[in-house]
Parts: sequence; structure tokens; C-alpha cells
Amino acid sequence: MTTIHDLSATTIDGREQALAAYGGQVLLVVNTASQCGFTPQYQGLQELHDRYRDRGFAVLGFPCDQFGGQEPGSDDEIAAFCDRRFGVTFPLFAKVEVNGPGADPVFDLLRSSTGGLLGSRIKWNFTKFLVARDGTVLKRYAPTTKPERIAPDIEAALR
Repeated sequence: MTTIHDLSATTIDGREQALAAYGGQVLLVVNTASQCGFTPQYQGLQELHDRYRDRGFAVLGFPCDQFGGQEPGSDDEIAAFCDRRFGVTFPLFAKVEVNGPGADPVFDLLRSSTGGLLGSRIKWNFTKFLVARDGTVLKRYAPTTKPERIAPDIEAALR
């Protein structure tokens, strides 16, 4: 069975990153956007990352421009925005597609492992996926789910 640890992704600064580097950690993988009504969730995501990282947790952000053109910037512009506006220190990756034939393999895996309101399709920016230490997908959260509401599930996965 393929897990997220079998895949790789391009970091926001253009390096190829094997996701096996996150083996043994609980992950919250999120498709993000800088000009979305949910963009303030970056703050809550950063707070989760800060709160749990010493216990083996990381947020992984994947910018996406597939929903309403809400992530129009370059990877450099996105990184600068996230740093300047929200002090983001969790790993960010290069802009990806999350649905359709051009979807990044990470999101193909996440979508096929969970359902949602639109079946396996991702509905909007800030859809979140909780991934266990072994790389299997535990749960999917709607864009409207605030990061702080995910804390109990993170706590359980870290045990």
C-alpha cells in the first residue's frame, strides 16, 4: 500500500523533497491560498505547528490556484507573503494542482484515501488531511474547519 512517505514533492524554493523525511511524524497536509477567505487559517496552522512540533508533528502547506484564482503569485511571492503576514515556519511546497489530470501525486493519494462532500474531489482551499506516523491518512477536514478544532485529533495521533 502506498503511503505519503513513498512520495516526494518540490519545496517552495525548488528542491525535491522525499516525504520519507517526515516518517514517524504526524502530519497535517493543507492546500493553501493567499487571497482566500480562509487565508487567516495560516495563523492557526502555524500555532498547531509550534504547539506540537517537538512531539513529532508538522504542518505541510501546498499552495494551490485551482479555486477562484486565489493563489496567483509565484512561489517566491507566496513564501514572502506567508513569512511577512503570518510568520509561517512550517514547510511550504511549490504551487500544485489538487484535482484533475494535473493533480500532484500527494493529493491523488490524499483524495483517494478519504471522501468529502464532492466524493474524492477537493472542494476548496484549506482542505486539511491528518496523516498518521506511518504515512496513512487518518482524517479529512473541510476548509471551514478551523485549525484549533483539529487539535484533539492531533493529540490522539501523537499518543
